[in-house]
Order: sequence, then C-alpha cells, then structure tokens
Amino acid sequence: MRARPPIHLHHVSTDEVFGSRDGLDACAEDSPYRPNSPYAASKASSDHLVRAYAKTYGISSTLSNSSNNYGPRQFPEKLIPLMILNMLDRQPLPVYGDGAHVRDWVYVDDHVEAVWQILRGGLPGTTYNVGGRTERANLVLLTELIRIVSEESAIPVRELESLVTFVTDRPGHDRRYAVDCSKIERDLGWSPRHKLSDGLRETVRWYVSHEPWVTHVRTGAYRTSDKGR
Repeated sequence: MRARPPIHLHHVSTDEVFGSRDGLDACAEDSPYRPNSPYAASKASSDHLVRAYAKTYGISSTLSNSSNNYGPRQFPEKLIPLMILNMLDRQPLPVYGDGAHVRDWVYVDDHVEAVWQILRGGLPGTTYNVGGRTERANLVLLTELIRIVSEESAIPVRELESLVTFVTDRPGHDRRYAVDCSKIERDLGWSPRHKLSDGLRETVRWYVSHEPWVTHVRTGAYRTSDKGR
C-alpha cells in the first residue's frame, strides 16, 4: 500500500463489532468494541488494521459499520433468502433459540447508496453507521416473510407456518444489534429509502422469478465457472 500513489480507502464493516445491545441504546460510531464471537472479533480486527494503516502511512480512509443487509442475489445461506427458498421448497424454517434475537435490516440498494455518499462526501478518518431503522425479532421477521411468500406463491400461510422449526441456539449468538445512523443522515444527507415490507416483497419476487440463478448457486458451480475472471 505504501508503494501505490495516493488513494482513498473505504472499509465496509459490520455492527457485530459492538457486541449485543440488549437493554442498551443503539451504538454510536464511538461506542466501545465488544465482539462476542471469533467472527465478530475478526471484523473488529479488520477495523483496527484499517485505522492503524491509515494513521501510520497517511492513507486517506473512511469506515462504515452496517446492520444486516438483505435483497436480491444474496446467497441462500443467509437468513432471509434461506427462509424464502425453504418456504418455496416446503422445507423446515430453522429458528435459533426462542426467535427473539433482534436485528436491524437495511436493503442492499440503500447500503450501496450510503457507501457512495461516504465516498463522495465523507470526511477522511471518519466512521459512519449505516442502518435501516427497522429492528425486528427474527420470529417477527419470519412471520412477515411467510405472509409475503404466501401472497406471491399461493402457498397457504398455515402450511408455511407449520414449517417453522426451533433449533438449538448457536454459540456467541448476540441477542440484539442496533446502530444509530443519525450521523450519516445529518452530515451526508443519507437515509434508507426502502420500507422493510417493500424491500422484503421485492426480494421475494426476485427469488421466485430467478429459479435458474438459485439452482446455479446451490450447486456451487459459480466457484468454478467464475474462476479467472
């Protein structure tokens, strides 16, 4: 990096670095880092590395911590596409623990627009939180998804509800993530454009109408077909 001409680096990170906000206010950009899983710790370390390189070598940089993303083309192992595709296939809908874990959701297009605003007008050396202001417990989110999938596929709601299966919670599973994104709204004029209900419907419609893409991704063929590109 030192040998390259002057650049600006933007690092996209996650709200998981702040740990669980259960019983606490949404985290601000200067909230303490408290990762509770090895994955979250690896994300926190990447934030520290970017800031350290920027300080040591004079690299212009910005950083953003985002809440959960969703939208078209998300790989099926993620919560929302997994639930949509399992419903369409009449497969179990696995819910960790009691389903009361809370996440904030931001539509992928809104997140991309936030990153673009930061690149255009963000102050070097500054961190911005990016969120959707749509906190939902996982079970509440799933209930909304079931209604939308039923409407878009004609599968009865009761049939989809019968697929809900509670499974053992995973280790280090934080109870709630929440970010305060008032800074990017105030300083850069960004705010999420998509309501959760609208974004979920767009997402469901995309997966319903792109079965070949889903099949291609599930086979793992993309790992070889994209090699060398």
